[in-house]
Amino acid sequence: MSSQSFAELGVSKAVAGALRARGIVDPFPVQRLVVPDVLAGRDVLVKSPTGSGKTLAFGLPMADRIPADGPRQAALVLAPTRELASQIVDELRDVCHARALSVAAVYGGASLERQSRAARKAHILVATPGRLEDLIERGAVSLRRVRILVLDEADRMLDMGFRPPVDRIVAATPADRQTLFFSATLDGEVGRLAHRYTRDARRHEHAHPAAQRGDVEHRFVPVRHEAKLDALVRELGREGRGRTLVFVRTKRGADRLVKRLGSHDVAAVAMHGDKSQSQREKALARFERGAVDTLVATDVAARGLDVEGITHVINFDAPGDHDDYVHRVGRTARAGATGTGITFVMHEQARDVEKIAHHLSLHAEFGRSGLASTTPAGRPSGRSRNRRSGRRR
Repeated sequence: MSSQSFAELGVSKAVAGALRARGIVDPFPVQRLVVPDVLAGRDVLVKSPTGSGKTLAFGLPMADRIPADGPRQAALVLAPTRELASQIVDELRDVCHARALSVAAVYGGASLERQSRAARKAHILVATPGRLEDLIERGAVSLRRVRILVLDEADRMLDMGFRPPVDRIVAATPADRQTLFFSATLDGEVGRLAHRYTRDARRHEHAHPAAQRGDVEHRFVPVRHEAKLDALVRELGREGRGRTLVFVRTKRGADRLVKRLGSHDVAAVAMHGDKSQSQREKALARFERGAVDTLVATDVAARGLDVEGITHVINFDAPGDHDDYVHRVGRTARAGATGTGITFVMHEQARDVEKIAHHLSLHAEFGRSGLASTTPAGRPSGRSRNRRSGRRR
């Protein structure tokens, strides 16, 4: 089946032209699924991961549906982190400019007064929940004029404890608004919330490219705890490695790993929730321009991170579940490029990581690690020379 153009999806000439100027000609699959429904004014529920093109999936039709001569603050995008909010604005700025629309991001850790001024002028406001409520209290933002509400990475907002402010924000918007709900999962509490917030919504699911396309090489590497740093240094020293994102579990672990890499003459920067906004932006800027090619981050800090040219994602600390794996490894192999996802697996973690691999149909890749169990249910086998007996932690 031939790919539809943006014009064939119903996008305006102005918006399509702005995309063409950036070298974007062919819609991504999630954009082909979602754009026509949003242009038609439908509510949508979209299961789609970061890196799939979802920002333009809601941003293009939103730009076409908001009139430049209409009221400000007509569209609201809620995002879980300041990094994601900033990146959404960066992605939409050219498109909005083509339609004479103003777009602004508001988030914690930056000047409240400056953001108040920007918010008052914005047709499209991209906000984290806490900062948005601050601006509402100051009278800088009114939700009465919101025609389109987007909840981006709604599952992560719940994980981060934003359910109460999100409920209050949604309740303060007009009942006849159009709601666009994007999440990596639509199961459980997230699914119940999605149905509460939307009306007669069209549901779309787009599989994650990192787990189902052939452009990512998935490797599972058995390591001992005391040898993890040496294994990481070896991977970072391999020929052909480009920008690399290294995931760890904790904020302290990120800072500690950067120092330990420095003692091995490997330059890296850390990004996590205890860093100030300025520190996080400086670290990301150094990574993006190539001043350092290794960024060590926690899951929350890297949520929404979209940097071109990431060739490797290394799970120094194994992900907690398959959603975390998909989120992490999805940072590489963007827009048709190739990439490598590497997961360090200690023996006591093998059973849990094996379940993640099986859920994502990465049985063969995990099997090559030598850590795979010999029983169909994934129970450890005492006969395996590559597994220790013992209980899970």
